[in-house]
Amino acid sequence: MNIEENVQKAKVLLNEADAIFITAGAGMGVDSGLPDFRGIEGFWNAYPKAKALNLSFEEMANPEWFESDAQLAWAFYGHRLHLYRDIEPHNGFKKLLDLAESKKYGAFIFTSNVDGQFQKAGFPDKRVMECHGSIQHLQCIDNCEGMLWSSNETTIEVSDDFKAKEPLPLCPFCGAVARPNILMFNDYTWDFTHTNAQRDRLVSWMDSVEEEGGKLVIVEIGAGTSVPTVRNTSTQIAKRFDVPLIRINPRESFGAKIELPLSAIEALDALL
Repeated sequence: MNIEENVQKAKVLLNEADAIFITAGAGMGVDSGLPDFRGIEGFWNAYPKAKALNLSFEEMANPEWFESDAQLAWAFYGHRLHLYRDIEPHNGFKKLLDLAESKKYGAFIFTSNVDGQFQKAGFPDKRVMECHGSIQHLQCIDNCEGMLWSSNETTIEVSDDFKAKEPLPLCPFCGAVARPNILMFNDYTWDFTHTNAQRDRLVSWMDSVEEEGGKLVIVEIGAGTSVPTVRNTSTQIAKRFDVPLIRINPRESFGAKIELPLSAIEALDALL
C-alpha cells in the first residue's frame, strides 16, 4: 500500500466534495487523550479496579450494575463523565469543522462515541448522530416517564476504593437511580428517542444531498471491528452513493477503497 498515494486520492475527493459524511469510533478521541479500551488489558490499564474485580469492559458497561451496585456503576460512568468534560478535542476536530463549513451541504457526523466531543469542538448538535447515545444526557433506570435530562449539573465524586459517593444522580420523576443515556451491553431499558430523532435528521440531510445531486465524500475515523456499527454504516452509505470510502485507522484500515493506516491526527494533518 502506498500511503502517500492514498492521501493524495483522498485530498482530491475532499476538495471536489460539497457534502462530508464523517463517521467516527473511539480512535477519533485517542489523540485528545481519551482511552479506547482496546482489549482487556487496555481497559484494565484505564480502570485498575475493574481488573481487581476481574471485569471486562463488556461486563462493566452493563445496566445491571445500576440495580445491584449503583455506587460501582456511577464510579465508572462518573469518572468517564468528568474525563470527557475535562478533555479538549484535538486540532483534527477543528480542521474537520473548517472543511465542513466550506462545503455547500456542510457535514453530518455519525459516531459511536458517547463523549460529546464533536459538539464541544463546534459541530452543531443538529448535525450529529450518536448511535450509542450520549453521556451528556441521563435517564431513569426504569425509564419511568420516557424522559431525558442534561447531565451538565451532575457531579460525581469517586472514592479511593472506586465507589461513587452519595448522593447519586436520581430520577426527578420517581426518585429511582438515574443512569447515562448510553446503550450498554444487554441493555433493554435504554431510551433511544433522542438517537432516533438524530437519525431522522441524518436521513433528511442525506436524502437532500442525493436528490439535489450533491457530491458526497465519506471519511471514517478510528472505527474498529469489535463493534462494527460505524464501519457497517460507512460501507452501506458508500454503496448507496457509489463513492469510495476513506478509512482512517492505524490498525484496521482494511476493507476500504482508500486505506489510511494512520492515527486520526496524523491523517487529518496530512489531508487538511
